[in-house]
Amino acid sequence: MGPPDQAQPPPRRFTFPSAITVLALVTVAVWALAFLIPPGQYDRTANGAPVQGTYHRVPSGLGFTGRLKDLFLSPVNGLYGIRDLKTGEIGPTLTGALYGSAGVFLFVLAIGAFITVVFATGALDRGIERLAHALRDRGALLIAGIMVVFSLLGTVEGFAEETLGFYGLIVPLMLALGYDRMVATGTIILGAGIGVLCSTVNPFATGVASSAAGISLGDGIALRFAMWIVLTAVTVGYVIGYGRRVQRDPDRSLVGFLPGDREHVTDEAGAAPELTGLHKAVLALVGLVFAFMIFSVVPWSSALSGRADAAAYAWELDWSFAELAALFLVAAVLTGLVGRMGEQRLSSTIVQGAADFIAPALVIVLARGVTVIMNNARVTDTVLHSIEGVVAGSPAALFGIIVFVVNLPLAFLIPSSSGHATLAMPILAPLADFAGVSRAVVVTAWQSASGWMNLWVPTTAVTIGGVSLAKVRYDQYLRFVWPLLALLAVLICLFVGFGAAVG
Repeated sequence: MGPPDQAQPPPRRFTFPSAITVLALVTVAVWALAFLIPPGQYDRTANGAPVQGTYHRVPSGLGFTGRLKDLFLSPVNGLYGIRDLKTGEIGPTLTGALYGSAGVFLFVLAIGAFITVVFATGALDRGIERLAHALRDRGALLIAGIMVVFSLLGTVEGFAEETLGFYGLIVPLMLALGYDRMVATGTIILGAGIGVLCSTVNPFATGVASSAAGISLGDGIALRFAMWIVLTAVTVGYVIGYGRRVQRDPDRSLVGFLPGDREHVTDEAGAAPELTGLHKAVLALVGLVFAFMIFSVVPWSSALSGRADAAAYAWELDWSFAELAALFLVAAVLTGLVGRMGEQRLSSTIVQGAADFIAPALVIVLARGVTVIMNNARVTDTVLHSIEGVVAGSPAALFGIIVFVVNLPLAFLIPSSSGHATLAMPILAPLADFAGVSRAVVVTAWQSASGWMNLWVPTTAVTIGGVSLAKVRYDQYLRFVWPLLALLAVLICLFVGFGAAVG
């Protein structure tokens, strides 16, 4: 007899790499491909837009040593690279205009600090708990209330990962009202997700993409707001419709019920959680901050007159990322003071909040570094020229749909919306100039693709972590959500097609 079989270690499961790893690989791959792509460029207008039909080949002017230096410095250039206004070359020691994403980088850290301080006060959590308790006897209103609040937070500040803390509250509430765990899952994932999909001023999606496209955060906000209203209503109705079917006939549940699920009763809701004056003050301050942010970035003269070249009103602020970063840093301090956090706790919370958001900030820098490599090798315009013919002759409405479809696989590979935007937008935005449509349509189509994919792909922590916390199988969630995904895709195409046609 041979030796007894030794226990074999379980096979290692494949784990999709993080956005930072993906972008590091993309950086190397793009650097290598730049040796094979012939350099070229377009003539450009005074505002930097490429002129259709003027593409021509040019020498790159870079040897192997110069290209290796660009690869080495790509993260640095992605943060504070300076673009020489004569040669177009980008480097940290040149003189000219800032090309790096230093402004966006600081903005992400600032809003991270603000959001963390808000959560540290307990006001937002308590406010949502209060809403859930008030509507606990009215299931449809409870679902709609939670989803609309999550969607609103998603559309203005990218509320997504923060939802993972609410499963412990919402799952028992839904079970107590006769729903199943899928209703709770859909309420949380789809509520926040549809808001992010229809981002109006979400700094991590719309903000980063608008900056990379060279337009204002407020450009295209009317179309995005209309999308938010319609798609949120459709999504809320979809979840409520499924929930009612389960209430009437529990056998129609896609997930069934775990032992003890049917024994939940409404008495566990207990007394209403107290919303103190401090909590109310913090929530009011948060509302004012985001309302002021929206006011500060919207181009009111263009929005109210319908003319892109309208002269700005005297009261328009026309703020960009520098001012917004300062706004959220000040707001973080004010929130901490209103929340009576104390100097030591407030300081450490602000630092911790910025630290928690360093990952998406670095993703933006790495993605920007990729575009610097392409720019210095002078292959960006060559890539643009290769697809110019496809979009130049296409109807405007079809162009918007093409941008949406093209971004779907990119969103799977790069689930970070900020990294995806910074990487893709410098190439996609000029296509709008060729198609004769607003660059804001490209931003809307891009963020719709990113948001649509993040409602279901297993590479997002919000989805895969959410179904795990709710004790719902991923395949069951896909079965539940796919009809809604199909409907949302059709509606998105209609919206971006309309926006391109009239823009």
